[in-house]
Amino acid sequence: MKEYDNKSPIYLQIITEMKMRMASGKLVAGEKIASVRELAQEFEVNPNTMQRALAEMERDNLFYTERTSGRFVTTDEGLIMTLRNRLAEQELKKFMGYMEQIGYSKKEIIQKIETWKKEEKE
Repeated sequence: MKEYDNKSPIYLQIITEMKMRMASGKLVAGEKIASVRELAQEFEVNPNTMQRALAEMERDNLFYTERTSGRFVTTDEGLIMTLRNRLAEQELKKFMGYMEQIGYSKKEIIQKIETWKKEEKE
């Protein structure tokens, strides 16, 4: 069973997951997405919850609907790249905030990342 965080509405968590799929290339520009019912089953939610998430993504121009064909991922590659950059910045802010909370300076954080990167290559 899918685990959802009680701190935010489920439809927002679904939107986050769908945005991650777009940013990572799992959902490609112009790709047809599954039906509301299929996605509701996959995410283990009520179809109304899924519809709300998809409608919100359409409002943000991340998805679009063709009347008889279904719903598709935006073909705007620039929008997808902007989304990807925004998601990366959000994660970096969280990471930096956490590292600063545990006492690292920005310089130390960069050094830590560089050390980690070198160790990963070995």
